[in-house]
This record gives sequence, C-alpha cells and structure tokens, in this order.
Amino acid sequence: MTALHPRTPAGPPSKASAGGRANGPGRPDSFVVDLFGVMAYGELSAFERLSSDARFSPTLRDKAALGRLAVTEFQHFELVSAHLAEMGVDAEDAMAPFQASVDSFHERTRPADWYESLMKAYVIDAISSDFYTALAGSLDEDTRSIIAQVQSTEEQSELLQSRLKGALADDPRLASRLALWGRRLVGEALTQAQRVGIERQFLGGLLFAGETADHERETAQLFAQLTRNHSRRMSLLGLTA
Repeated sequence: MTALHPRTPAGPPSKASAGGRANGPGRPDSFVVDLFGVMAYGELSAFERLSSDARFSPTLRDKAALGRLAVTEFQHFELVSAHLAEMGVDAEDAMAPFQASVDSFHERTRPADWYESLMKAYVIDAISSDFYTALAGSLDEDTRSIIAQVQSTEEQSELLQSRLKGALADDPRLASRLALWGRRLVGEALTQAQRVGIERQFLGGLLFAGETADHERETAQLFAQLTRNHSRRMSLLGLTA
C-alpha cells in the first residue's frame, strides 16, 4: 500500500458521521465513501483474480466452480457501485485512491498454482468479511445491509474449504506449503488493511467515534481477533496458522 495518493480527510468524525450519515446537506460521509470505495475495488479485483486463476483448474468442474465465485464477486461489485451512485458518488472516483495498493497486494501474492489460488480465495475472502463485519457495528442500517450482502456466503466458504481438504487428503505434502502460504497471505492482508486505515483515516473514523477512545489499543484488538479467526479457519483444514 505504498502508492496511495490520499485526499485531504474531512477531519475527525462525530458519532453521527461515523454511523454513515451525511456530514452536511447532500454530502455523504467521507469515511463511509472510502469504505465503499475499497470494498468496490476489492470485489472487482477478486472477480479479475478468480477469473484469471481459473486457468489453473485441474478439472472442468473446478474451473466452473471458480467461475461461479468470480460471478458472485462481480455482482457484489455492482451492488456496492449502485449504492455509491445512490449516495451521489461516482464509483470510479471512490475506488481510485485504493487501486494502486490493492493491485500491489495481488501482485505480491500471486499464486503459483491451483492450490495456492484456492488458499488465497479462502483466506482473503474470509478475512475481508471479518474486517467489514467489525466495521459494520458502528454504521447505519443501510450500510450494514450492503456489507452483509457482500460478505462471503457460507456456500462459498464451504466450497473452498471442501476443495482444499480434498487436495490435502490427496497430497499430504501440500500441508506445509499451504500453511506457509496462508501465513503470508494473512500477514500481507493485515498489513495492507492497517496502512490503508492509517493513510485514509477511515478505519479510525468508522471504528472510533468517541474522542477518548484508545485507537491504538482497540485497533490492535481488532487485528488480534482477525488473526484468531484466521487460525481457527486454518485449523478446520488441519493446518497450523
């Protein structure tokens, strides 16, 4: 996330603005716009990633499965873009500040094969869902509804988990490689989330409406919880996080 070009932030949010309300008549909250901007570009990038990674698929069934996941990601992108339009915000403008860093993340975590592609989808989709869920608690009902709709579905998670378990059962030698890959993915993802949150200031603006909140401590608690969730999901695969 080193190539961001942040706009000037709107300043510390009030509790009202942290809940997704407008900062003034007809003006959407800048922190919420940033949240939807990074979500939209994340979903668009996920669509591109899954579509491209389908080429690694060992079978036509696997290729079709990744294709379905890619279609779902694009539908999520369209949903968030439409919501931004309702807010009077152009989706391209909202996504632009995050394009360089998200592209850089995917470049740094390019999978080498089908198994690494599956693991990347499993880890990144889940940790993104956890992250947005954590933010949703301080937001208005409409915003929470959009976040809920773009979260990974149980069907998606089960498909990826099932396919990864099958691959590990067929070739136990994959375990150490995929465990290491999973650790790298979660480390890169958390680093990116923290940098974007700091540079764009939307993480603190959405999570910490109170002026007396201990931002550093509470952010550390959030990231610790994300890491614990990741460890639990890796355990479900029989891997060590």
